[in-house]
Amino acid sequence: MAMEKQESAKIIELVDVCKTFDGVSVVENMNLYVRKGEFITFLGPSGCGKTTTLRMIAGFDMPTSGKILLNGEDISHLPPNRRPVNTVFQKYALFPHLNVFENIAFGLKQKRIPTTYIDKKGREKVKQEKLPKALIAEKVKKALEIVDLSGFEKRSITTLSGGQQQRIAIARAIVNEPEILLLDEPLGALDLKMRKEMQLELKAMHKRLGITFIYVTHDQEEALTMSDTIVVMADGAIQQIGTPEMIYNEPKNTFVADFIGESNIFTGVMPKDNLVRFCGKTFDCVDGGFEKDEPVDIVVRPEDIDIKPYDEAPLKGKVTSVIFKGIHYQILIQCGRYEIEVQSTDAPKVGDMVSVFIEPNDIHVMRKVFRVNKFTGVITKRNTVEFGDGEFECDVTQLYPGSHLDEEGYLITAKGEKLDLTDTEVNVEVGLHDITMSDNLKEGGAQGHIISLIYKSEYYRYIVRTENEEDYVLACEDLWNENDLVSLIIPKDKIRLSLKVAEGGKQ
Repeated sequence: MAMEKQESAKIIELVDVCKTFDGVSVVENMNLYVRKGEFITFLGPSGCGKTTTLRMIAGFDMPTSGKILLNGEDISHLPPNRRPVNTVFQKYALFPHLNVFENIAFGLKQKRIPTTYIDKKGREKVKQEKLPKALIAEKVKKALEIVDLSGFEKRSITTLSGGQQQRIAIARAIVNEPEILLLDEPLGALDLKMRKEMQLELKAMHKRLGITFIYVTHDQEEALTMSDTIVVMADGAIQQIGTPEMIYNEPKNTFVADFIGESNIFTGVMPKDNLVRFCGKTFDCVDGGFEKDEPVDIVVRPEDIDIKPYDEAPLKGKVTSVIFKGIHYQILIQCGRYEIEVQSTDAPKVGDMVSVFIEPNDIHVMRKVFRVNKFTGVITKRNTVEFGDGEFECDVTQLYPGSHLDEEGYLITAKGEKLDLTDTEVNVEVGLHDITMSDNLKEGGAQGHIISLIYKSEYYRYIVRTENEEDYVLACEDLWNENDLVSLIIPKDKIRLSLKVAEGGKQ
């Protein structure tokens, strides 16, 4: 987050915050801060931990470890009613038996303020008194003006549209004059047209109020439209923090690139600085600092690709699809085994042979997050290997060069030594392309649900998570659905084993 800002500008800070439910980690080692008056958005898919983070800031959930600071003070275990925050939920939770005025004024009527007075003996005393009715009416009127619903005081909640009800929910929150307004997917129940209108209204409202907004959404367009800062989350961890422009134009990894906007994601290598090879061709780029021929991921936005006549650029292909999207055409070009998406205001014809050109500045090179699956495993008495919440056939002779198995299943080393490998700890490596999925749950050595998929031009990259939260990363040309339950098949010769080095350096 704009680290050049002064420390004094922080209003909320999360320090090494973790949250687990029943032993399952939901938020992991979260570190971030929010500046006073900022509109910050937690963005990510369902189950990424964004709402849990918001609830911890509100005080509805307490962190398992770490600290939450408000203006420098630790509020990690302070109850919600003692925090200067108000929350607006997706479900408005308005009282249907109360009119608009009574709904907005509900919290004010419960409020007590300390009032100093002198008793009959001349002693100064303090008592808690209700807010005067005139002051409540004034505050409600002002809140309705802010949400552009002046004159709605006597209206019944049941007569209001969804957008109007949402604005009443916001008015009820801001009437208490919180330092921070928390909004948990507040536009989720609205139709598309109303959502877009409310996005602009919320942004304008934030500007008028000048208070801190912390917003949760899974809608990338919503985040890009309204936010000063976006926190992209996945699997309980922060993937990237930055302005909307930074998040879109300079994604830090393929998850961010895939989640924010449309992207072409390729696998490639860096022969040297400022030169990258993908789709079978070499391109100039502006990235460096990689090892020679280091495997990398490449992201190119569809709007940054130019379609040229067939002989004008090295990467050539055939137009396979042209779809009009209103402000541009979505064009698919098959270049060998690579499918490339282009967005352009000019439309070629399906079947045209063309070439594609990409400026060096528009090629974003990033280090691969997943290059190989690595696990710690144990050899069983059957000479199989248990790892990743599963059990697979393997070749244990690779642990000792020149060894073989006798008829009883014992390993005989090259020196003739007889070994029982049962319970031997090993390192396990499996390549992304060496794992296949099946919907026959008995076919594979492990099973889990697909929690993520990213299209990488020639294949899909999947993450499959087992019941005990072991993750397998694999590449597959076939399209599966997120949340599908699958079994994982790994051929015996694709499982690479090595003896685990114990502490002290001995095997």
